[in-house]
Amino acid sequence: MKRHLLIGMALLMMSCAPVRVNYDYEKGTDFTKYKTYQYYGDMKTGLSELDTKRLLDAIDLKMKEKGFAISETPDFLIDIKSAEYKEAQRNNVGVGLGGGGGNVGGGISIGLPIGQANVNRQITIDFVDEHGKGLFWEAVSESTFTPNATPEKRETQLKAVVEKVLAQYPPKQ
Repeated sequence: MKRHLLIGMALLMMSCAPVRVNYDYEKGTDFTKYKTYQYYGDMKTGLSELDTKRLLDAIDLKMKEKGFAISETPDFLIDIKSAEYKEAQRNNVGVGLGGGGGNVGGGISIGLPIGQANVNRQITIDFVDEHGKGLFWEAVSESTFTPNATPEKRETQLKAVVEKVLAQYPPKQ
């Protein structure tokens, strides 16, 4: 029982990891005309094949909840790109030497990094109307990423990203 509780708490903490999202959209877009979607066939997400499948499943589920349907003749296409990067380390310890008290003195300081740099993942999701406006909505998310996470944790994190990304679609104009 304790093991299940610990696993549940770990998943909850992972899903609560901060996901930051920036949105942009084409001003004057009539978002009510977009009801069906499809993904670009030659999309290179930058994610592993399994993470791509997890992300697309999460998007499909959320889009269905919002009343959108996947279609062979879509109103718009979805493109996804991602990149991973290491955050600059901020934690360090300073060691210093100095002199004083009437004597000529000098000093030396060394910064020693502590721990490892966080790995972050940026995922960009574009909605594109190829028969009209072109790119009309974009969301860029940033969140922490654990490369050696379990499949369950990866799925939970990607669901949290999708939840946050699509929370503001369609935008209130």
